[in-house]
Amino acid sequence: MRERTAIIGGGIVGIALARALALRGLEVTVFEKEDRLAAHQTGRNSGVVHAGLYYQRGTLKAQLCAAGRVSIRDYCAEKGLPYREVGKLVVAVDASELPALADIERRAHANGVPHLARLDGLDRLREIEPHVAGIAAVHSPHTAAVDYGAITEAMAEDVRGGGGTVLTGHEIVGMQISPDGVRVRAAVSARPADRGSPQTVDQVFGRVIVCAGLQSDLVARLVGADPSPKILPFRGEYWALDAARTDLVRGMIYPVPDPRFPFLGVHFTRGVYDNVHVGPNAVPALAREGYSWLTVSAKETWESLRWPGAAALAKQHWRMGIDEIAGSLVKPLYYRKARRFIPELRMRDLSSKTAAGVRAQAWGRDGTLLDDFAVDQVGPVTLLRNAPSPAATSSMAIAEHVLEHYILARTPE
Repeated sequence: MRERTAIIGGGIVGIALARALALRGLEVTVFEKEDRLAAHQTGRNSGVVHAGLYYQRGTLKAQLCAAGRVSIRDYCAEKGLPYREVGKLVVAVDASELPALADIERRAHANGVPHLARLDGLDRLREIEPHVAGIAAVHSPHTAAVDYGAITEAMAEDVRGGGGTVLTGHEIVGMQISPDGVRVRAAVSARPADRGSPQTVDQVFGRVIVCAGLQSDLVARLVGADPSPKILPFRGEYWALDAARTDLVRGMIYPVPDPRFPFLGVHFTRGVYDNVHVGPNAVPALAREGYSWLTVSAKETWESLRWPGAAALAKQHWRMGIDEIAGSLVKPLYYRKARRFIPELRMRDLSSKTAAGVRAQAWGRDGTLLDDFAVDQVGPVTLLRNAPSPAATSSMAIAEHVLEHYILARTPE
């Protein structure tokens, strides 16, 4: 009898893992708590296929982003899904940003980013982006835009076609490791309205892979894994650029990230369907799935505040936190950040806020925000503990990495 594998989480990484298993002829079942796939980080991100500009050489991010970009490109071609290489321009607005830009250029070359070009002077920048402001930039022509939700659904069809099962409306509420395998208990809800009194079902699997994103640390606790890293949710809010003004941006315009801070900053992104959005910012969410200021979980917020690393994080990044919160609440402050890159931008061009996303940021006991992908193993349970950007880009490569190092070649503990 074939060993059965459960995947917990129906985002793009979980579905990519399920697909990789199904294509190898292995029996796989996906559990997703929502009534659809890609409901959280996958379906709410900017749709960028990253080329690998920012990541420190030798990290999993650097290794898997490069392979993942090619895999996503080829998969979209195979399935007839939209894939547009609109290009990314990382812009230094003034001389103070030139050293950090040079560091990005070095990292990008070390990571083998294809056809990267250094541009100096406003005239060179405006050959790529006619409305941009700045003194220098690096240009990545193969940075692309896709629809990650559509990619996830296509891969889910591959899973089903390979004999796998994809279950939505199944929230994992218990896991127990025994000599016979891992007993997984799921609360089943056919409709959101039914979740007050869901039924539960139990199944036993030979192994389990957890890709639970915003809930990953909570699911890890079910098998006694270390509580650290904890998930700290950060909401990223986007403004839509008015449709009549999308000609201000040809592709993607990114800032030079401040190395003191863990987030990139506000940028312009042309999507795969020709919409242009501005953002995201990064504000602490008041709930794990807090997509607006009105969604508050006192319990989850209190758990973050009492985490051992809370004081150290606040001490290090309180200025950034205040600045980001202010930009979220006061549109002119958000607009001022965006206008640095496009002086012709008018505040009314930011026409409406679009659906926000919440980033599942892994957070250590010492207050450190984990930067790289992180995987734990508890017996037959593999736990993806941190999968920040570029996880969507890297999803198919992450799947191969996890299978190679934690599943197919796993030795007894």
